[in-house]
Amino acid sequence: MSQSPSHSGKIASIPSPWPDAETAAQGLVEIGLWVSERGWVPATAGNLSMRTASGAIAITRSGVDKGELVPADILLVDLDNPTTPGTSAETDLHLAAYRALPAVGAVLHTHSPTATLLSRRFAAAGKVTFQGYELQKGIAGVTTHEGALDLPIYANSQDIPALAVHVTETGGYQAAAHGFLLAGHGLYTWGKSLAEARRHLVALEFLMDCVLEEERR
Repeated sequence: MSQSPSHSGKIASIPSPWPDAETAAQGLVEIGLWVSERGWVPATAGNLSMRTASGAIAITRSGVDKGELVPADILLVDLDNPTTPGTSAETDLHLAAYRALPAVGAVLHTHSPTATLLSRRFAAAGKVTFQGYELQKGIAGVTTHEGALDLPIYANSQDIPALAVHVTETGGYQAAAHGFLLAGHGLYTWGKSLAEARRHLVALEFLMDCVLEEERR
């Protein structure tokens, strides 16, 4: 895991169905730089993870600037016994996604200004609704701009294990938007692969930007 990340802006090709630990680490290093360059993971915010061929979850360790990740900053966590020292307090929200969605291969958690502001503005409603936007079709399973696409919003909490249970029990991981917001906090999104998770992240950020701009008018 000693290779330096590519700065080309292209994410390394990830084999199917799941990569080995070294390939997953390289993919997370590269996407960490990519999201950092867009201002979506300020300071040491956010966490990024991938399912590996062994069944373990590769995840960024706590307290590291995602734009400065190296492979040693990617830790492996047992999905059924997550006791790895150094992992983020929010690891449980990642693991809950993998347990609820066996086909999911990557989970991305970011803290963009738009996600933070919009999640506060619509917190009382419990969701942000997108309708009439062509880019809704950037989300897997969405085939038209005409329907309403809801992005759930959950109250932020310092009790992450309890929050992960709550999101699971209320169907948050089954959201058609393939993501949810934590109020005043940020976005969680996922995909079958790292590339699909990145596409969902881009699409949701664009849609949230549009809604926030309309709210300002």
